[in-house]
Amino acid sequence: MTTENNNNLYPDLLTEEELIKFLRIPSVSKANDYHNVIAHLKRVHSLPCIHICRQPLYPTEAVRKWIGEKTVLEK
Repeated sequence: MTTENNNNLYPDLLTEEELIKFLRIPSVSKANDYHNVIAHLKRVHSLPCIHICRQPLYPTEAVRKWIGEKTVLEK
């Protein structure tokens, strides 16, 4: 299943690689390993994540809501 928003298609559950692209981590981070950035966001900033078969997946709508909450907090 996919969610259409702003003429882009995103799956309802993002893999870590898809999340890295979705959050534009390569454009904003100087980290050598973008997976460490995601781990930090999960640990320190409560980035929403579920595990299916030990694989971390990120619900697109929950991530969008998390971004909105972070945006309000940083204003």
